[in-house]
Amino acid sequence: MTALVRAEWTKLFTTRVWIGLLLGSCALAGGFAALFTGLAGQDGEDGPGIPALDDPEYAEVVFSVAANASVFLLILGIIGMTQEYRHRTATPTFLTTPRRGRVVAAKLLAYGAVAVPMALVVLAVTVAVVLVYAGARGNAPSLDADNLQTLAASGLVLVVFTVIGVGVGALVRNQVGAIVGALVYLNVIEPIVSSIGAISGAYKWLPGGAVQAVTSDFEAPDLLEPWQGALLLLAYGLVAAVVGTLLASRRDVV
Repeated sequence: MTALVRAEWTKLFTTRVWIGLLLGSCALAGGFAALFTGLAGQDGEDGPGIPALDDPEYAEVVFSVAANASVFLLILGIIGMTQEYRHRTATPTFLTTPRRGRVVAAKLLAYGAVAVPMALVVLAVTVAVVLVYAGARGNAPSLDADNLQTLAASGLVLVVFTVIGVGVGALVRNQVGAIVGALVYLNVIEPIVSSIGAISGAYKWLPGGAVQAVTSDFEAPDLLEPWQGALLLLAYGLVAAVVGTLLASRRDVV
């Protein structure tokens, strides 16, 4: 298994895909952190907007924006699995290691491990932007236990979404289809579910609802408790990994 994990790292780091996704993650998280800090304390047309800098809710909101970069880590996991089919290397890979479950497990471990330092970089960029910009505005939040917990929750989201991405890639196999489908689900389907009163109650059981429960419940619908959201999110990652492994083990390689 160790050799398979190392092989996955070699495949990943011989390309520049991870660099682009990491830069995109940092830009997204840092950009939202700067935007929310700049708008903090300003009222919008529909009422109060982002809480003021001295409001504890501001720190919760701004430190949780790092979780928005999960879309890039999801794509990383999808690419890690689907590149075998896109570049037609699945056949030699599975011939070298006939037990396909070991290949998928190695990908899950390899990309889950890679996601940890990437998540730390994203969190560091978020914290740096907040402390510098909010400090320049006269009131930077402290890194107390509550804020560190929010940052840790955001990091957990990033790592779990990478694992989910590998599972999605094993389920769909078509790289473009998997990425587009995941983006449509996250940015279209889930927002629609949360905005329709008759079905909004189901939102808290979806991945997006679990993420909000773990990171920030600011202006969110009824959500699970943070620990319940964390367990639900981990369950999604586990289910994606198990189902993806089973299907990859039984499907023909084409």
